[in-house]
Amino acid sequence: MRPARKRELANFLIDAYRVSIRRATAVIQLRQATYFYRPHPRDDRAERQRIHEIAATRIRYGARRIHVLLRREGWQINHKKTYRIYCEEGLNLRRKRPKRRVAAAHRQARPAVSSLNACWSMDFVADQLFNGQKIRALTVVDNFSRESLAITVDFALKAADVVATMQHVQALRGTPQRIQVDNGSEFISLALDQWAYEQGVTLDFSRPGKPTDNAFIESFNGSLRDECLNVHWFLSLDDAREKIERWRQDYNEFRPHSSLGDQTPSEFRLAHLEAGNL
Repeated sequence: MRPARKRELANFLIDAYRVSIRRATAVIQLRQATYFYRPHPRDDRAERQRIHEIAATRIRYGARRIHVLLRREGWQINHKKTYRIYCEEGLNLRRKRPKRRVAAAHRQARPAVSSLNACWSMDFVADQLFNGQKIRALTVVDNFSRESLAITVDFALKAADVVATMQHVQALRGTPQRIQVDNGSEFISLALDQWAYEQGVTLDFSRPGKPTDNAFIESFNGSLRDECLNVHWFLSLDDAREKIERWRQDYNEFRPHSSLGDQTPSEFRLAHLEAGNL
């Protein structure tokens, strides 16, 4: 029983049976110091205001990620207080999807990813401009560093565009050992197959109807939709490209990632490269 509830019971005994405070607290096993204690809450208006500001601009950030940003800014606050304020202010996020109640069947385990360029993932995301005209985005992620390597946006993306994106990223970051993709027509095309064969890259296809086989890119695409596509109006294709690229840079260089020890993907990649050079 909580001390506050015991204090209420003690007051009831004192009022109803005209007993002393000493006797009432002894009956319900409550220390007198606890009975007389009155909380003196600290002034946390500044913390509340800053948490509100972060939540307003980073609408899909939960309490954990907001806490990381507060600590970065130098706020002396622990995670429990951040979570308490976050809940008291009604900032809790609804789950985007219910938890599964039955364990999903898994395919044969893939090799563990322990270095940069060991495995990339890519997929498509669909959206539209303000006038309803459809656009598509090809997203590419490094599974080890969680870094967004590229987001190619256009009205229509074909196999040749996928190959062009791979060549562009390859020139910047090197050649991956393996790329996880689904069974979309662009990914099973002869053009991508030829590029992968010439570069010695393995194309790892997901099972039909099993998006969890490519979980990293599905998670990334969910963040892209929640934090960018659902937040902005796109007035033109160029406007969409500019806003999505700005979000990609923010994702890589500012957004903390819990699976990387609350580092950004760029920080994690640089730390890994520095460790490899020691």
